[in-house]
Amino acid sequence: MWAGRFPGRLERWSLPPLVCDGARDMRRALAVFVALAIPLAVGVLFLRTREAPPPSPRARLLAVGPWLTSNQTTQPLAVYGEGLVAGMRLALGPPLSRELPLRVVDAGHAYARLPAGLVLPEEQPQVNVSVRLVGDGGAEAEGEKRLDVVNDTAFPDLTELVLAPDGRTAFIASPPTDTVFALEVATGQVTPLAVADGPSALATYNDAGGRPWLAVAHRFSPELRLYALDSPGSAPRVLPAPVGAMGLAVDARAGVAFIAEQVRDTVHALSLVDGSERWQAAVDPNPRALAPWNGLLAVGSLQTGQVELLRQADGTRVSTLVPKPGVSIVGGETERFSAQVMGGTAVRGLVAGTRLGSLFLASLGPNVGPNAERMEVSANGGVSVLSPTQGEVVRHRGFGAGVTEGLALDEATGVLYAADGALGLVRVLDARRLVESDAGARGALLQELPMLLPERTPLARPAEDYGTQGRAGVELHAGPRALALAPDGRTLYVLNRFIGTVAVVDVTRAREGGARVVRQFPVTPMGAQAKRRLGQVLYFADMGRKAMSCDACHLEGHTGGVFFEKTHPMRIYRSTTARGSRDTPPYFTPASTRSLAETVLTVGNRNRYFNPELTGGEVEALTLFTALIPLLPNPFVGEDGAPPETLVLPDGRTGRPGAGRTLFEGKAGCEACHPAPLFTLDQEPATRGRFQEAGTPLALPLRLEQQEQVPGAAPPALVGAWDVWPMLTSAAVGYEVSGDRLVVGTRFPLRTLLEISGPAHGNARTLTLREQDDLLAFLLTL
Repeated sequence: MWAGRFPGRLERWSLPPLVCDGARDMRRALAVFVALAIPLAVGVLFLRTREAPPPSPRARLLAVGPWLTSNQTTQPLAVYGEGLVAGMRLALGPPLSRELPLRVVDAGHAYARLPAGLVLPEEQPQVNVSVRLVGDGGAEAEGEKRLDVVNDTAFPDLTELVLAPDGRTAFIASPPTDTVFALEVATGQVTPLAVADGPSALATYNDAGGRPWLAVAHRFSPELRLYALDSPGSAPRVLPAPVGAMGLAVDARAGVAFIAEQVRDTVHALSLVDGSERWQAAVDPNPRALAPWNGLLAVGSLQTGQVELLRQADGTRVSTLVPKPGVSIVGGETERFSAQVMGGTAVRGLVAGTRLGSLFLASLGPNVGPNAERMEVSANGGVSVLSPTQGEVVRHRGFGAGVTEGLALDEATGVLYAADGALGLVRVLDARRLVESDAGARGALLQELPMLLPERTPLARPAEDYGTQGRAGVELHAGPRALALAPDGRTLYVLNRFIGTVAVVDVTRAREGGARVVRQFPVTPMGAQAKRRLGQVLYFADMGRKAMSCDACHLEGHTGGVFFEKTHPMRIYRSTTARGSRDTPPYFTPASTRSLAETVLTVGNRNRYFNPELTGGEVEALTLFTALIPLLPNPFVGEDGAPPETLVLPDGRTGRPGAGRTLFEGKAGCEACHPAPLFTLDQEPATRGRFQEAGTPLALPLRLEQQEQVPGAAPPALVGAWDVWPMLTSAAVGYEVSGDRLVVGTRFPLRTLLEISGPAHGNARTLTLREQDDLLAFLLTL
């Protein structure tokens, strides 16, 4: 059969003659095999040649984002390239010198996660690391990028202070170093406790059996740790808790811990026995301050400046307290602008006075809106009195200088203590007079107590420049942040954030204005990264005593609600975040400064009204500190750094981030103005400062005749958009106007932004509801 198909082939491949029949049969079989095998091999080779895909192009790395990250915790990274395939790794150069596994989702997108615990040289504020792609066998892809890693684990930051129920031990939290320090107030001995990732809120209590406990909530670990204080060294009980915790309060009698978290902006009531959830309630964006009051829980927002009262039993909202037009302002430059108040400012501290029937709130005061006198950026740091029974803000006692934050109340003596980190003072106030009347509030200030500096504390400028011509004193370098009152009311403990000490204050004569610092206990060394530390001091300082600082508008480096006017144009602005801002100049709308250093010089001098002008050294230190404020790690991505298959949105709907990415890069038309990896045109010098008219609202419609509407804005960076509220330069997505004040219109501004976007802004209204959900899910994972 085969001989007929291939004539002459058997003869060509025949073997020499053999003598026996067996050998002849073998020769015939071999001839048949050869005749069969050759055409089959040729055919297979032909088919393989026809069906094999062309060789894939060599992989290439195009971008890695974000460009600025931190070693404080594990950080997700997004990788953009060409020809990416499974099995690739992300190679980091010295001093990290390691390879990270990549989750490749398609040829152009992959994800990785920078691990926690990266140890860097203590004195280096940051390191610049090369980033490459490596394939199987060590083959490198084309392209190399750079990544800056901030050395936060060597930069302790003392932010929280509580006392044990018996008053013998103070507990101090340092989130960047994952440490809670136990300070014995009799001896000054300090012992670090083993905690989880980012201890952010503390509380102490006695349980029903009288046993004392310390509760520690965390920003990056989904757990609540309970330490038995009568059993030093014992392992803590670990209960499940929401990630993103920033506020904590305990009702020991009910056995409940209340946790305010800033990922989904909710308050959770958890059982102290097993961590089971009693209830959860959605609240205003970025809740932090919590204060129980007569069966209610007061919750303060860092974004809206409102205090929401929830029932402790079930989380039902009872009322919302916020300054309204006509609220009484006593003291400070905003006193005559009561009629123009449009809302509140960030709730920086909150304490309950059960006997006095009031809540006391630390803030920059009522937020003054558009006004004919062009009163701008209405900071008037002080203490407000709130009436939970009347559901209103009664009055604000402004000091006209500084930024009030930590509060402590002695109801037995009727004395309120208020820490001012911008001036380095603790104010002593008559709480009863604050409550009774405006006239009483005006005379309520009993004393201003400066915090003492340890010897050889570095100063930002020559010592003779302080405390003269109306300026703040050298004590502003202390940064009093939090307060705790001893059970007997005779001693006040003050946590000094920047110098790393706890000051012991004798307050037995506080009502007479005779409080005095008797000693200071060092908690932890603060000398590393000295220039960056001075920059931190300057960021929070009110050198010119004008109630202004960088932190006044950009709270802890993030957003701080809205304010009216910033020279020109005059209008209501959203206070933008400083996180990662070093990579997206120019700044302001329209652009007026072209670098972070220029912005620091311009704004820093205006904040202190040029009293005195910033020195070159101050500009350098403040620029360094601000440039090293990284974005928070995105909490909506998975352990491998990649977006999940599906994501529950803040309004309860569900989206698919992968499908949303396809829409973002295609049908929705977002990528043209928001390209990766920072998702803004301002990330590259060639495309910076391109102001565009996107058809979005230009201003909040509150006294428009006193606002200047300027069309156009630069496309903002979308990395970190999950934690931005409100949105747009005008803040018109998030806030709404009701009568003559601002109200919260939506807690999910991204949804509203899609709903109002026309052809000039991607025309997201042409998307189906399912497509909108997918696009929103993707945006939340950036």
